[in-house]
Amino acid sequence: MKVYFKTFGCRTNIYDTELLKSYVKNYEITNDEGVADIIVVNSCTVTNGADSGVRNYINSMRNSGKKVILTGCGAVSKGDELFKSSAIFGVLGASNKSKIDEMLGKSEPFYELGDLNFIDKNIVSNYENHTKAFIKIQEGCDFACSYCIIPSVRGFSRSIDEDIILKEAKTLASNGYSEIVLTGTNIGSYGKGVGTSLGRLVAHLGKINGIKRIRLGSIEPSQIDESFREILHEPWLEKHLHIALQHTSQQMLTIMNRRNRALRDLDLFCELSSMGFALGTDFIVGHPGETPQIWNEAIENFNKFPLTHIHAFIFSPRNGTKSATIPMDVDSQIAKERLKTLQNIVAQNNLKFRQNNADRPLDVLVEKQSNGDIYEGWDQYYNKIKIKSSKNIAKEWVYITDYEIMQESNYAQI
Repeated sequence: MKVYFKTFGCRTNIYDTELLKSYVKNYEITNDEGVADIIVVNSCTVTNGADSGVRNYINSMRNSGKKVILTGCGAVSKGDELFKSSAIFGVLGASNKSKIDEMLGKSEPFYELGDLNFIDKNIVSNYENHTKAFIKIQEGCDFACSYCIIPSVRGFSRSIDEDIILKEAKTLASNGYSEIVLTGTNIGSYGKGVGTSLGRLVAHLGKINGIKRIRLGSIEPSQIDESFREILHEPWLEKHLHIALQHTSQQMLTIMNRRNRALRDLDLFCELSSMGFALGTDFIVGHPGETPQIWNEAIENFNKFPLTHIHAFIFSPRNGTKSATIPMDVDSQIAKERLKTLQNIVAQNNLKFRQNNADRPLDVLVEKQSNGDIYEGWDQYYNKIKIKSSKNIAKEWVYITDYEIMQESNYAQI
């Protein structure tokens, strides 16, 4: 019997899929869904679009006669509905990862949702088809942002034991992974209640032989404490930080029940920019209550932020959240225009950032061969670079001093 894993969503799901694979003993894992007997769907439910993508995929696999098992965030939010409609054969909650081998062999449909208090004990030692390695350091979130469903499907914040994380990082480094990406639901809360912090953890990871670069997932402005500031000048810390703002109007941040404060955020971003960091953020447009006055305030503030990267998206109401109870009052076309405005501003900021730093060498981990003798990688500022090379440089580190700056990315020949 062959099993295919289909992963939707974030880096945490990428990690969880590898962890699920580590528990599979009596089945053959295949990379070809066409020959698979069983499809395990690791789902995302962060937006309506994510739910639709998962549902469409499930329907296509079911129609082809394959047994479909649902896990991930969508197992909590949509598992009951999909199971009762017989769209899926089984539901496997995240706390039941270790049971997957048993569940794959079930002859009768099953619904094993488990709980939201688990801490993963196994570690991931290898990533197929990935140049860098992901390490999940915590699970869940204690924030109560009015638009977000994730705390209800991932649970409250809890941290994975540091010894397990360090063991995992050492194993991955010994297996040839020199860049690691720390992921989780809310990684800035790492160590809460157990006497440590994200900064202290990263400082310990940076001492491991073989690790050349550490990249962080999204953190909150309020979570940059003194222990984190102590690692900002370390050479192994990527010179790019993704700090979630979600909005730059203080009125909207209040409506969203966010903990950050717009003007305090601006001071933080300017400080980090002066230290040479490229800076990214998340931003939601079209949230209920985003009046023209609030939007104008947001744009005025947004233009002051030294942002070089952005993950912006249009508000999507999620059942069970406070925001879903507020009447939608932003026209969809206006929301699209606002989204494009933000993206255009940041695209120009990114170009200026690269132009202003043109004298700085780039330390690039080449990820893949994209077309013929063209390779793609990411530098220390999390900017893409295309490299022309007659030699196969995939999965290698390349130090580049001479490159051309283009609108979409940098370009070099070696």
